[in-house]
Amino acid sequence: MCFHTVKLDMSPSRSILLVGEGNFSFSAAMSQLYFETESSVTATCLQRQDEALRHEGAADNIQIIKDSGGTVLFEVDCTKLGECASLQGRVFDRVVFNFPHCGRKSGVKKNRELLKNFFFSCVQVLAEDGEVHVSLCNGQGGTPADQPKREWHNSWQVAAMAAEAHLILSDVHPFDGEKYQSYKCTGYRSQDKGFHVEKALIHVFTRSLLYTSAQVVKVEEVVEEGNVQYTIPAELSDYIFRGFLCSGSVHPVRLVQDFLLKGLEEKWSVSMTTETVPLLLSAKQLQMSCCDVDSTDCYRIHLLQKDHNCDAQSSTDKQKCQLTFLDSQVGADSQNIMSGPCVISDKTCRVRSKAAESLRSAHSLDIDPEEENALYMLRPSLLPQMEELLTKKEELTNSAGKHGENDEDNRSGEVKVNKKEGGCGDSNGVTSLLFGISGLVFRNVPIKLWAQPAFHELLLRGVLPSQCEPITLLGQRLETLLKPYGVGLVTEQRGLRMTAQPVGLVGKVFASNAGDNAGHVSVTVSVNLDLLAVLLFSIPDWRLLWSHDPRFLKQFSLCPSPGTHFHPFSLFPEHFNFDISFWTGPMWEEKKFHAVVREASHGTVEQVKLIDMFSHPDLSQTSYCYRLVYHSHSHALSHTQALQFHKHLESLLSSRLQVTIR
Repeated sequence: MCFHTVKLDMSPSRSILLVGEGNFSFSAAMSQLYFETESSVTATCLQRQDEALRHEGAADNIQIIKDSGGTVLFEVDCTKLGECASLQGRVFDRVVFNFPHCGRKSGVKKNRELLKNFFFSCVQVLAEDGEVHVSLCNGQGGTPADQPKREWHNSWQVAAMAAEAHLILSDVHPFDGEKYQSYKCTGYRSQDKGFHVEKALIHVFTRSLLYTSAQVVKVEEVVEEGNVQYTIPAELSDYIFRGFLCSGSVHPVRLVQDFLLKGLEEKWSVSMTTETVPLLLSAKQLQMSCCDVDSTDCYRIHLLQKDHNCDAQSSTDKQKCQLTFLDSQVGADSQNIMSGPCVISDKTCRVRSKAAESLRSAHSLDIDPEEENALYMLRPSLLPQMEELLTKKEELTNSAGKHGENDEDNRSGEVKVNKKEGGCGDSNGVTSLLFGISGLVFRNVPIKLWAQPAFHELLLRGVLPSQCEPITLLGQRLETLLKPYGVGLVTEQRGLRMTAQPVGLVGKVFASNAGDNAGHVSVTVSVNLDLLAVLLFSIPDWRLLWSHDPRFLKQFSLCPSPGTHFHPFSLFPEHFNFDISFWTGPMWEEKKFHAVVREASHGTVEQVKLIDMFSHPDLSQTSYCYRLVYHSHSHALSHTQALQFHKHLESLLSSRLQVTIR
């Protein structure tokens, strides 16, 4: 069986700690192997010195370690490394535990406990970017790397035990006994008898990022005629202002966009807008567009403030708006957020509270909250804003009395990707130009494996000659580009659907309202860049695209071409299933439940399934039972951590949705 793993640096570490040594033969072999390097070896064992010397060859091995510049320590409990006086103030680049065992006829449960306590202990002396190496006999680990794999309950569950200490399994490779020729395994059942090391595996663990709580993020931007301020829903706070599509970005979402545009520009000229459009959309804007998004899938927004006297605010002022979003969420991406909406952290908002109140009284429009929630939403698609930009562009063209793409004044806010005439022009000289826009959109959808509450959409529109059947032509070009990655095209009434397994729908090609020029048709291409990135780079989970772990983006630093496989930095993460049951009133809204689940679980719930429902015959109450599947490819997720998230979910449901937990 083949596993895609992130390639770790297996070169000698500067400082190596070995625990649980028996006859010190492995430490001696390592000391000799790395003698001429800058590495330092510290070998430890649990026994007293006189007990350790009873092992055959122990005295000679200890002398080899010392002669090589290493250190030998006795009576060091590997489950209490932080309490060892000789290790105080020291950190190690690598901690090695070979063939751990509780001794005697200890069962799997005791050995699991040993592993868990060791992991909790070793992180106290492990460097931030250090590695923990645990060698286990074949079958003990309980991962798919074991051949044959034991039943889960009969294994040591090494990855799950490490997750308890916020460590992730980043690599698995064979234990190479020939590399350490003088190594003699010992200690089986507290004897000099050795373990069976044939097909043994070394499990390499690294630190995981810790989970961070959702932050209150307030956004201020201009929507239609007014300046508005609103709060991003908590479960979406980590999706905004990440800068994936910014110039110079090497994020796979940007790489996929560049790949598509480059492929399309062989047939058509592509002009991508650089104008910043609001995250917020009014219901009127959505209704006036050709967008077919279900209104029930929109995130309704309650405005904190609406100021109609904002005409004096120039676009330059908006660009100068200071972003005080927490560094823990934005990180290096904050450098790319120079022209987006103003973001205000919760702390900044409290400081401004008094000034804001006076501003509301002087300039704000009082709106009924229920009516307001029906008026504004986070944009579910970029189509309404694209149509507005195209309308403005057309008005500018008509007022200037100029036509065609050669008018320099009509290209303000655009970036020309290519100025090549497309594969189908007409006798009047009309070129096949595609106008493009891309950005983040939001969908209030239930939690499923491939259901995304936020993703990056690429929209392209062109008014093309009808005689060349532009939908078919665009479809053929997209199929040529994407078929190698499993994307197929399905004909439907208005156009084409792009689908792939297992992600489902990844895009559409459809005809919108006809253009003004006779014999031309307006065609729109809509693409989900996130799902395409998953397909083109073989990423196992779309949620990895939003990972803050630098090991994710590092794999794309050299701008790999599509078809390059992503190597997970967290192998074989466990699934944890928890059920939750509660009573609700007659006004139950399931999407609010899913929103609370996303927030409480820090996005680690990948599926929510309704498994039972019961309506009380006498009371106006209904009982629901849901099964939640916790799973994370980006963070260490232990049973303990998942249970904490689940308990927090119960608390939030009781306080926010007024349900009664059963």
